[in-house]
Amino acid sequence: MYTVPELAEHGGADAYLRNCASRNILDLLSSKWVCLVIGALPDEPMRFGALRRRLDGITQKMLTRTLRDLERAGLVDRRVFPTTPPQVEYSLTPLGRDLVVLMEAFRAWAEDHMEEITEARERYDARAAEPAQALSPQ
Repeated sequence: MYTVPELAEHGGADAYLRNCASRNILDLLSSKWVCLVIGALPDEPMRFGALRRRLDGITQKMLTRTLRDLERAGLVDRRVFPTTPPQVEYSLTPLGRDLVVLMEAFRAWAEDHMEEITEARERYDARAAEPAQALSPQ
């Protein structure tokens, strides 16, 4: 397996290795909600309620957890304004903005190929529903 040469002395960076820290990052980025939150925030900060309305179907609990995970990873900045009640805005950090192109490409690919994927799933499900055929001896 290939390991980044500069990191070899530290155990290397190779996501195919079970103990590589990059797997935690891949785990975070593979969430559909992470992809959609990053895509919803590229241009301007958004308040929690506006973000929740933009992300149709996300629960308050899931949005809160996703935003906290992204803030912890340094991808989202949380800004609290001293008002009553407090107002909170979320925006992408420079690291988060660097991720927008990748997440937008991933979302666009899913939208562009959803019909093909749906058809493939239907074909697979139809085959899986057929009774198993016994092999004839030759």
